[in-house]
Amino acid sequence: MSDTLLLEFCSWLGGERRAGAKTVETYARDVRGFLSFIAGHTGEQPGPQTLGALRAADFRAFLANAARAGDINATRARKLSALRTFFRYLHQRHGVDGTQLSLIARPRPQRTLPKALTPADALNVSEDIGEATSTAMEQARDGALMLLLYGAGLRIAEALALNVGDLPAQDDALRVTGKGDKQRIVPLLPAVRAGITAWLKLHPNPGRDEPLFVGVRGGRLNAGVAQKNLRDFRRLNGLPEHATPHALRHSFATHLLAGGADLRSIQDLLGHASLSTTQRYTDVESSQLMEIWRKAHPRA
Repeated sequence: MSDTLLLEFCSWLGGERRAGAKTVETYARDVRGFLSFIAGHTGEQPGPQTLGALRAADFRAFLANAARAGDINATRARKLSALRTFFRYLHQRHGVDGTQLSLIARPRPQRTLPKALTPADALNVSEDIGEATSTAMEQARDGALMLLLYGAGLRIAEALALNVGDLPAQDDALRVTGKGDKQRIVPLLPAVRAGITAWLKLHPNPGRDEPLFVGVRGGRLNAGVAQKNLRDFRRLNGLPEHATPHALRHSFATHLLAGGADLRSIQDLLGHASLSTTQRYTDVESSQLMEIWRKAHPRA
């Protein structure tokens, strides 16, 4: 009976719902796995009557079994979505009540921790990135860009959107336009200012309305070029794969936190709309402390 239900469901999904072949294949696999679990869970092949009698605890048992098998939250959320579509079909065609399934909360996606570089690796990138290119102009440009990303915590898109005229003339406060056209003020450290000054001496056209960072042909530097240069540099220097321009922004925040900066200040410097986004860096600090403990403590 369960095989027939599954075939009918796939036909309904691809026909009436006009789902793509890939979606039908994925949902069929997920529903098949559920029906197989329920057969073992209840001791009988599941038909409409058996499925309609399932309780919320049965669905939770299925998701718990999936978690034990190694499914991450996103995978279990996908399976739950497939089951809801399946029970919608069962309700329409067989009058099966899916109320118990609606009581199951969708697994929350697992937050991935920002991957920061060590202070030594971050300094290595920001000071020696020029080794990845062959001309003095590119070397000075890439050095200034990486210094800006690490020293001020900018997103690469924010840095590449700057014009020469955006640089402060008198003080060391740079106005940056971030997501949603929101502006914030970030400090320019002396080392960052020195790197940008060195680059401007080699800038092919440092007019106020010109892009601060340009490519070899004079147009605004493409983010892909900067990413490739850093990718080449990290391979030459044995740096980790997560050594990317965005990792320098993560490193800026993580190292500030380690140095005693408060979360609200870091939030303002990064331009985060929500403090909860910035709080991820406290998890990074905790994980790093645990790693240090594991390596150093004699009882670890």
